[in-house]
Amino acid sequence: MRRPIHFEIPADNPQRAVDFYSKVFGWTIKKWDGPMEYWMVTTGKAPEPGIDGGIMPRHYPNQPCVNTIGVENLDTIVETVLANGGSMAVPKMAVPTVGWLAYCKDTEGHVFGMMQNDPNAK
Repeated sequence: MRRPIHFEIPADNPQRAVDFYSKVFGWTIKKWDGPMEYWMVTTGKAPEPGIDGGIMPRHYPNQPCVNTIGVENLDTIVETVLANGGSMAVPKMAVPTVGWLAYCKDTEGHVFGMMQNDPNAK
């Protein structure tokens, strides 16, 4: 089985993106000590380590990135996104028998999904 293992978020202002994701989701983000400007992102801990990735300067206009992030309470996290400079892209909707899904935009204009598991969603 194949599964995602890494993501990259291009940003016009990487530090602003670092601040946003660490405040909204509690991710641990550290500047990489390598030959290029890059921040390493750790999204979780065992037994659910999450998908780790990175934040980097945007290399070209419209450089894409779309990720879906699992959350415990979709309504609460949407409020947190909005309070930290994000915006709503697609409002909360049911994915029947799976859960609740919404799409927001972060401070860099990236669309990302957030999913709350709920087998009773209709």
